[in-house]
Amino acid sequence: MNISKLIAATVFCASFSAIAADKHDHGHEHLSLHGGMVVEVKDIDLELVAQPDLIQLHLRDHGKPVDVANGSAKLTILSGADKQEVELVPANDRLEARGAFKVGAGSKLVAVVTVPGKPTLTARFALK
Repeated sequence: MNISKLIAATVFCASFSAIAADKHDHGHEHLSLHGGMVVEVKDIDLELVAQPDLIQLHLRDHGKPVDVANGSAKLTILSGADKQEVELVPANDRLEARGAFKVGAGSKLVAVVTVPGKPTLTARFALK
């Protein structure tokens, strides 16, 4: 193998490993603490727990709970051809709604979250 082919192979492998590497360089994990699905938006972890009678949204900023006392969220649930709008309100350390919700495998949810002192967050979830 000549030197130019060796250099090309090395560059290819290095670029592939950079693509495959975890892009988290901010020192915290995105773990589910409440059995839900976690997404990160603007350095805030949003954990959605979606059940047919209860929806909860937990917010963490670098692992610390976000004060949601004066916050709110509007959740849009898309399940097949059905669309449902849900308002989540503060409930202790989370935002939540109780009722009857069409959530299950294949449901897509979009949450628009407003919390004082933080930018408005828009998070998308796809239930498996």
